[in-house]
Amino acid sequence: MAKLGVNIDHVATVRQARRTDEPDPVWAAMDAELGGADGITFHLREDRRHIQDRDARLLKETVAVKLNMEMAIAEPIVRFAAELRPDQCTLVPEKRAELTTEGGLNVVKFSRRIKSVVRRLQARDIVVSAFIEPEEAQIRAVAECGCEAIELWTGGFAHARQERSRLRALEQLERSIALGSELGLTVHAGHGLTYRNIQPVAELPGLDEFNIGHSIVARALLVGMREAVSQMKNLLLQFSPWE
Repeated sequence: MAKLGVNIDHVATVRQARRTDEPDPVWAAMDAELGGADGITFHLREDRRHIQDRDARLLKETVAVKLNMEMAIAEPIVRFAAELRPDQCTLVPEKRAELTTEGGLNVVKFSRRIKSVVRRLQARDIVVSAFIEPEEAQIRAVAECGCEAIELWTGGFAHARQERSRLRALEQLERSIALGSELGLTVHAGHGLTYRNIQPVAELPGLDEFNIGHSIVARALLVGMREAVSQMKNLLLQFSPWE
């Protein structure tokens, strides 16, 4: 059954809206663990728009499950990650103007730089993944760069407005999962997944983990983080194939 990684970035987004000390994403991570999260994901952006250095360091000290740091390949962030040593780093594209990460990292284009980053992080015993669109060339490039895992962008499915487009996106994801597994990569998935649309993706065989943030944090505003995580975890228990 696929595991659940909970992205806590948007807890910090609410805090930073008032530049105050609450809600604390570190507390949210603890509650997510109590709700059944298998991992905690955070994105330390170059502009520090939500997660702060303090959060990252406290998460490293307190999170008992897998700690996954999403990050750009910019040198200051790579240095920070190498010092922090989370369990996993997921390399993502980063644009200052975007609301959230849109689309995958172009590993084909930046392969030389990515290979260097992968070596530096792995030398610190950090598992390295890359967040990419479900395309054959990108998947093969990730494997060639030495990463251990990929996270497939599920936005094509989540944002599709017509059934035909949704089915096409699911087929593309299915092929990409198979190719990633064939190349020896652990395959994760994320972006735009909600309580309402998770079933078809969760039913795809070969996925090791889902990283979900906004939908869980949104529901947590109404029912609490622990309950929101528990509800998503139960959906994965219900729909994910047992392997």
